[in-house]
Amino acid sequence: MRLAFLGTPDAAVPVLRALVDAGHDVAIVITRPDRRRGRGGELSPSPVKAAALSLGLEVGHRLDDLDGLEVQRGIVVAYGAMIPAAVLEKTPMLNVHFSLLPRWRGAAPVERAILAGDAETGVGIMSLEETLDTGPLHAERRTDVDDKTAAQLTAELASLGAEALIEVLASRELLENPTPQTGEATYAAKLTKETFHLEPTKPAVLLERTVRLGRAYTFLNGRRLRVLEGRFDSEGGDPGTLDERDGEIALVANDGRVVLERVQPEGSTAMSAKAWWTGARLELAEARWA
Repeated sequence: MRLAFLGTPDAAVPVLRALVDAGHDVAIVITRPDRRRGRGGELSPSPVKAAALSLGLEVGHRLDDLDGLEVQRGIVVAYGAMIPAAVLEKTPMLNVHFSLLPRWRGAAPVERAILAGDAETGVGIMSLEETLDTGPLHAERRTDVDDKTAAQLTAELASLGAEALIEVLASRELLENPTPQTGEATYAAKLTKETFHLEPTKPAVLLERTVRLGRAYTFLNGRRLRVLEGRFDSEGGDPGTLDERDGEIALVANDGRVVLERVQPEGSTAMSAKAWWTGARLELAEARWA
């Protein structure tokens, strides 16, 4: 099948590669423009652009690049912008969406599933509509959330989504007979900087889930501390303090603790929590996080 592919982040790359491996003709890859990254501020391509170039595919950065292009379908995976109705009228599109629709429509479905404590999530192949993630479903795959990080869960869903998409494209029955979404819709609002801020007033189980998103941070005695890995412990104490048990250091909330496993202190590199605490030379009684 002759296709256009629209996507931007790492999560979209497995789907693009699966399309090429399955023998589909990807006429063009449209992705978000190159961005300035790192301290040098040099322009860097999106992960999808880098993958497309390595596969010898044509790359564009505007939806207008679809004009005059004869394709049977567009495939959308985390493109990063809404597709206007005028474009969809010319080019019908399938969207690979990382949730069990209609739960978690929107920008951050994987992270919202983790924060909400969902036991199960999944990925759906959906006909794209102008409205946000409302289209009917051609196929769906499910998986347990368990204690997976957002990165681990996203990678798993990308793989499952690639498999499901290839199956849909190979089946006239699946492609032409999608099923309307049923159930209560919830919306996965964009994540903000405060989403990742660990604070003593938040439940300890939510703090641990936030750590699993990958960008969690707090302030210890006024200095920023990134929390890269940690685990929940149900034994709480005085919120905002730290405690040390059996050689492990933990952030204490009123209903539990987050035992620190890997951190990154301000101005330093990532390290084990034990190595950080040993080098920090802080008095436990005086340490406060906020």
